Amino acid sequence: MGRSTANRRKRLEEILERDEPTCVWCRRPVAVDLVAATTEHVIPRLKGGPSWMENEVAACKRCNGRRGHKNLADWADECERNGWEPDRARLIRTLEALESRIARQGGQRKARPYLATQLRRLRGAAE
Repeated sequence: MGRSTANRRKRLEEILERDEPTCVWCRRPVAVDLVAATTEHVIPRLKGGPSWMENEVAACKRCNGRRGHKNLADWADECERNGWEPDRARLIRTLEALESRIARQGGQRKARPYLATQLRRLRGAAE
């Protein structure tokens, strides 16, 4: 196993331990070696999302692939229409952690407006 593969594996293990071992979108149980778990960038890199732990959650390979470049709130709504139960509370916690790190560290100018919009939409749906 190469160094980058080992680092991705360790990162995924840490994310599963931090959150819970389920897909954030459909809540199927996932694990490093069971149902193909992947790390999902909550703020896509295309939108300026950093590759930080605060911007990653666990997702099954199916959901991660289906989301593509859909925005967070729209994809959560689509998951619900599919009969899944996306973990909106986990998504909100992740966005808040990312927002906090950006406030401390600075930078990430491209990601900030997207983060604020998605957080507002998710919080509105949770009320």
